[in-house]
Amino acid sequence: MKKLISGLFISLDGVAEAPADWHFPYFNDEMGAAVDAIWSRSDTMLLGRKSWQEFAGFWPQNPDAEGADVMNGTRKLVVSSTLDNVDAWLNSTLLEGDPIEAVRKAKAGEGKAISMSGSLTLTRSLLQAKLVDELHLLIHPIALGSGARLFDGGEHVPLALLSSTTFSTGVLHAVYGPA
Repeated sequence: MKKLISGLFISLDGVAEAPADWHFPYFNDEMGAAVDAIWSRSDTMLLGRKSWQEFAGFWPQNPDAEGADVMNGTRKLVVSSTLDNVDAWLNSTLLEGDPIEAVRKAKAGEGKAISMSGSLTLTRSLLQAKLVDELHLLIHPIALGSGARLFDGGEHVPLALLSSTTFSTGVLHAVYGPA
């Protein structure tokens, strides 16, 4: 059975929306190695519609960007109730039917892990369904005050801390699993 590994850049006050607007001043080799370690353990990406559209709008047009070979070459599973096709980005497959059951079926397959980046709504749903095996939070030492949060209220998701590392920038890499 495949593991599902979710990774998010997140602020101290739980905001995970639009990390491109606030996270780069904290990015260094330590964080790059942590992110690379997640990707190296996976052979499939799982993305919600918004993240897929954002990534599909960048990576195919920038084949020489660092990491483009991984992003473009990796198999991508896309969860969306509004997209008709995902032909705009190579190796993308639109998951059919109930997203929770589709992810459960994908996890039952053989191979390396399935990794996620972003996709807050999908991440919340999969955490509640107890399908996330590892939640990697790269907690940045900044409070943003507003923006979409990983937990937006009402959820009860017990987690257990598996490991934590503090980077020289003050970013905390906390890895959680199901409690």
